[in-house]
Amino acid sequence: MKKSLITGGVAALAVMLFSGCVGLSIGGGSKTQTQTATVGQQLIDLQKAKEAGAINDAEYQSEKSKLLGRN
Repeated sequence: MKKSLITGGVAALAVMLFSGCVGLSIGGGSKTQTQTATVGQQLIDLQKAKEAGAINDAEYQSEKSKLLGRN
């Protein structure tokens, strides 16, 4: 009788652990955090895009003005 209770308890615990009912994080899991770039970093990226030829000077000036709040 005791052996079947222990076996049943271990089985129930295993089911809870594997189904996430207990809430233990085994293996670290994955957390996704979104980081927004600062205005300074956005300006640097904008300058790099201009230097790489991805945008022209007019586009650079327009986007720079938007970032600095001078629409």
